[in-house]
Amino acid sequence: MLLPTVPRTRLRPVDRPAIDTPFGPLTFTTAIGDIALPSLPDELFELPGGRTVARWSRPAARVELLLTPYDAELDPEVWGPLTGCRAAVWRIDAHAPLGRVQFSAGLPVQLPGGADAGWDGGQALAAITVDDERTRLTVGGNDEEAICWAAHAGEVPRRWAALIDEVYDRSFSTWGVDFGHHHGMSWTLPPLEAGDHCELPLVAAWAPVSDETANTWYAVMPSPTVLLRQVAERV
Repeated sequence: MLLPTVPRTRLRPVDRPAIDTPFGPLTFTTAIGDIALPSLPDELFELPGGRTVARWSRPAARVELLLTPYDAELDPEVWGPLTGCRAAVWRIDAHAPLGRVQFSAGLPVQLPGGADAGWDGGQALAAITVDDERTRLTVGGNDEEAICWAAHAGEVPRRWAALIDEVYDRSFSTWGVDFGHHHGMSWTLPPLEAGDHCELPLVAAWAPVSDETANTWYAVMPSPTVLLRQVAERV
């Protein structure tokens, strides 16, 4: 369960959870097996500071999605200021064995005129960057290598640490990150057992395209532990 000690108020879900960006809403989808969860959550909770936690409950799993403002704490002597920065933490708790789980985050397929999107990953980061003549937006989360490392922090099942060889030999891997048409990303997870949980971070940061300090790229690299700690410390 995400942030169990943080106070919250139950709301009536009326819209699908999303992060508003300069290039349209960044929306989220979860599929368990071949079934996609509804866009509207079963429950929605408001946390202090403009944060929300959405929850979907099924017999086989519980899925939660935290949306929160995020302070990337970039050194102002190195990086230019961000115009905006929002984050998400997605969590699944498996109540039964799950052979296939997919979590996706995507911008509208039709981006505003003049916008160009492309893959921008590296250094254990899965990322896309979208820009036009005014704004640069980077959306990032864990790549396959970072998911394996996260096993040591307890953010994913510990046995996933042994999957690191599959990161470098994709010929036999059945899990990983798909960038599609670079308007978003999909994470297909390794199998989950009953009692497992997995937490994945995602950050969207934007700034003027004239800023050449790569501030949006470095802003989207935190772990879910860092994101959750910041929320708990600032509510």
